[in-house]
Amino acid sequence: MIMAHRHFRKRLLTVLLSASMVLAAGAQDKPDDVRLPDLGSSANALISPQEAQDYGAMMLQQMRALDMVVNDPLLDDYINNLGFRLVANSAKPKDHFAFFIAKDPVINAFSAPGGYIGIDSGLIVITRNEDELAAVMAHEIGHITQNHLQRAYESAKKDTPLMALVALGAVAAGGAAGGQAAAAALLGGQGAIMQKEINFTRKDEAEADRTGIETLSKSGFDPNAMADFFQRMEDEMSADSGGIQVPSLLQDHPVTAERISDAKARASALIAAQKKQPSGNLLNKTSWTQQTAPIAYVKDPTTLLSARNTDPSGPSTYLLMRERVRVLSDDPYRMANYYSSLLARKDGRYDTPENHYGYALALTRSGQGAKAVAQLGPLLDKYPDNLIVRLAMADARLQDGQRAAALDLYAALNTQSPRNKAIGVAYANALNQGGTKTQAAQAADMLRPMLEDTDEPDLFTAYARASEHAGDTVRAGEAYAQASYLSGRPFDAMEQLKALLKRGDLDYYARARIQAHIAELTPLVMELRKRRISTDDNPDGTNQGQQQFGPGCTGKLCFSVGNDALN
Repeated sequence: MIMAHRHFRKRLLTVLLSASMVLAAGAQDKPDDVRLPDLGSSANALISPQEAQDYGAMMLQQMRALDMVVNDPLLDDYINNLGFRLVANSAKPKDHFAFFIAKDPVINAFSAPGGYIGIDSGLIVITRNEDELAAVMAHEIGHITQNHLQRAYESAKKDTPLMALVALGAVAAGGAAGGQAAAAALLGGQGAIMQKEINFTRKDEAEADRTGIETLSKSGFDPNAMADFFQRMEDEMSADSGGIQVPSLLQDHPVTAERISDAKARASALIAAQKKQPSGNLLNKTSWTQQTAPIAYVKDPTTLLSARNTDPSGPSTYLLMRERVRVLSDDPYRMANYYSSLLARKDGRYDTPENHYGYALALTRSGQGAKAVAQLGPLLDKYPDNLIVRLAMADARLQDGQRAAALDLYAALNTQSPRNKAIGVAYANALNQGGTKTQAAQAADMLRPMLEDTDEPDLFTAYARASEHAGDTVRAGEAYAQASYLSGRPFDAMEQLKALLKRGDLDYYARARIQAHIAELTPLVMELRKRRISTDDNPDGTNQGQQQFGPGCTGKLCFSVGNDALN
């Protein structure tokens, strides 16, 4: 299954990257290049930032449909706050970016149209500190800000103009329907595009290194981290060249001695320059919230996570999140055995807060709440104000059947960090489990404001369940449909919306909302059906309008819920 996931991601990325590149390339005027046909619009009309964003969003939705993304609000907050901290100090701080964690054990990261950057879980687990993780992310940000996707197409289109024709055909077919329909049409030409891979040149890699190191320095991270991480990967590979597999990171980002040397030289120059400016924030190891760097990159000012290594109320946030990635990306029973073995070692080398936290998460996910509570108790005694540990304790108590105690913890956390998605989803699910209609309504009211700026299907699913339990089945139906769409199931979403529209109890506002959702989704569904493109909810690519039934069906409506990372 993992191999199938990797193949699909490579295929999907190739298709989507080709799309954005061919369109963006039309804006460049180089007489030696193969000229693309003019469709009667300016280059900006052919590919806008919004269209590129649509391509990236569609890629993320399809990856979610295949369970290739770690869907967890806590990790989403962390990786995005870390990413936006870097973006704020990059060459294009105002451009659109989105960061997510791919559920893949390989050591790699990748960038996609619209500023979408994926970090494989295997890479996060292998990093030793947050500086290394930030270094890889800064490198990928460099690929985006330096327009390397467009450059790669400029080179590739000379060899395979068929890719250009496929992409242009998609734009012509999509037309006024927008970027999503065009992206859907692109998938119809995937067989041709699969014949050609697009790789960044060594010049591009060096440029991404250069800009990434500068971004690291401006963001308060160790500028040596990038060279050190690549060097460590290469050293581990060279230590046993006959038995160790070459990390994907080194395959996609070839490392040479010259490249590492150049990166170290640039980092040394930045450090030397920083020493002449003591007011700067380079290598400042205090909490980033106390630094003078701007904090506009924080998506939600009430988030419980900082994007810095140190947390004055407990262990390193980075280390806790690294273990959370490890647990949520693997089988919980295997992970419970993994941590149990580590903590049982007599030398005490692995008797660390982050390993106890990881063990507790694995125990909670494998239905052993009481053991998880026992693991978290000493941590909470030592770090009573650590929000991450407190949230884990609430989850463990709920799993152990201590619902009242769990609700008290969730309520206190929500008071301390209102509008925090991780706390909100966990609290809402707890209120909804065996609770009253009043508690369900409370959960829905708490989650509703969080829906305004999110593309996380789990958040919509939690809101839908709460609304349904509270008796608001119309809002529940809309939220279930949105969760289906964000999970890569557009046909299910359309069927759910159409069923809702047939209800006789809709008021004017509800009917207008549902009609607007249908109008927005129609071009995408029509394009997918026209080209007989298979999706998770339409495997044969035809979809004759049959409604998909399965878990989540309620009455005459069938709701396709998103993946629940804690189940």
